[in-house]
Amino acid sequence: MSQIKRKEPPLYTLTAGAVAGAVEAIVTYPTEFVKTQLQLQDGGAGSARNGGVKFKGPIDVVRTTIRTQGITAIYRGLSALIIGTAAKAGVRFFAFDQFKDMLKDKDGKTTSARNVLAGLGAGMTEAVLVVTPTETIKTKLIHDGNSTSPKYRGLVHGVRTIIQAEGFGGVYRGVIPVMARQGANSAVRFGVYSSLSDFAKTRLNPGQQVPAVYTFGIGAIAGVITVYTTMPLDVVKTKMQGLQAKELYSGVFDCAWKVFRHEGLLSFWKGATPRLARLTMSGGIIFTVYEQVPIASS
Repeated sequence: MSQIKRKEPPLYTLTAGAVAGAVEAIVTYPTEFVKTQLQLQDGGAGSARNGGVKFKGPIDVVRTTIRTQGITAIYRGLSALIIGTAAKAGVRFFAFDQFKDMLKDKDGKTTSARNVLAGLGAGMTEAVLVVTPTETIKTKLIHDGNSTSPKYRGLVHGVRTIIQAEGFGGVYRGVIPVMARQGANSAVRFGVYSSLSDFAKTRLNPGQQVPAVYTFGIGAIAGVITVYTTMPLDVVKTKMQGLQAKELYSGVFDCAWKVFRHEGLLSFWKGATPRLARLTMSGGIIFTVYEQVPIASS
């Protein structure tokens, strides 16, 4: 990834990534809410898993949620995602830089394949340290909001209640599919971004910085490719983190099999449209903000 060549201290990389992640979460959260709602409902009549609400598509999720629960309902779980995304992005970029440094050749260069490996390592690192607990909490808060009598009164109360009921492992539900998804996400995203960044630099004058609009476009393209290649992992992850997951599924493979058997192959791409909207925007935002933080502070 030629454009991101950090010589700054690790704290600098963590801070730049965290700022980028927080901006991304705030801007794109409604699409994450819609995606999660679509994935939580199953194909059966009545859709018992999400409190009986049956959404026909992304627009219907927004319309029904606002009509029945108010506009603030589409931001349920936002605080968990802001904290998680800021921390996730900081860890991701920091870990990517560390793995990339480890994979450099004797001339200090990396290839596209090595960037993919560095991205894979970064994604799995962020999954274990940050993503799994925050995504589990976010999913449970959204899922709980569909019931007639929600039991979680907010982020702090939700976390406390989950840990009391399920133990610390309750916030690490679905860690395997999360690791698989985040590893694949970062491998694809960093790999595509690296290749396209290298190509863009060949079109510029030597030493010229890639313009922010180019960075946004490259990040957005990386986001599109990431969505369609990793969507099945995202669906399984969401199902494993639902309120009744412990009773419904014995494990990751059992979850995937039941989704395929009861809902069909295409259900593994359920929620692709809102996730596409989110990752296209987030890909552009997170790389652009990350690249601009050093400029703003220099």
